[in-house]
Amino acid sequence: MTELPVLYSFRRCPYAMRARLAVAASGVAVELREILLRDKASAFLETSPSGTVPCLKAGDLVIDESLDVMIWALQQNDPEGWLDMPDLGHELIAQADGPFKAALDHTKYHTRYPELDPEESRANAMAFLSKLDQQIGDNPWLFGDMPSLADMAILPFVRQFAFINKNRFDADTGRSLSNWLEAFIGSERFAAIMPKLPMWREGDEALRFEHAIAVANP
Repeated sequence: MTELPVLYSFRRCPYAMRARLAVAASGVAVELREILLRDKASAFLETSPSGTVPCLKAGDLVIDESLDVMIWALQQNDPEGWLDMPDLGHELIAQADGPFKAALDHTKYHTRYPELDPEESRANAMAFLSKLDQQIGDNPWLFGDMPSLADMAILPFVRQFAFINKNRFDADTGRSLSNWLEAFIGSERFAAIMPKLPMWREGDEALRFEHAIAVANP
């Protein structure tokens, strides 16, 4: 088997989700290694400068940031045109990765931040989601009829926020954003990047990403 780029991942991590989404959309073959975050493999720690997922190693190249993994894959092959989006898409990703993610964490893990009001944190997160709802409008995606890098970079974190309290989220969220999230969660693309895989160990046989579902569900 030809040596493939290696993608270290963790199924439930939203950063790893968005990296897998872009790799799947690009069709670029990688070896997927599922990492146990509380017992990280030595090969992973030797590769990843931060010790976090996702981390991609392609020859001498190491990419340790999820958005950079997405762009790496799509620059090789972007059949759905995810990179073809307005500058606003990059601005929304920056807001999602910055203030929204902070508000998400302050809401979900509020006991770690006793100095903060979780309701105020939730309101800050909802303000960003309201902006996304208005941007989507009557379209299925942020910028029209087709998904973009911004959609797939942001959706895993919107999903994470929604499931803090799904009933409350559904009651408070605009129709456009709710439909956007539900379409993503119910999509074949999302299912394709979420198989339950065994944790990778040194010496395990290489698992090509496109065969992950077949291996997980023989």
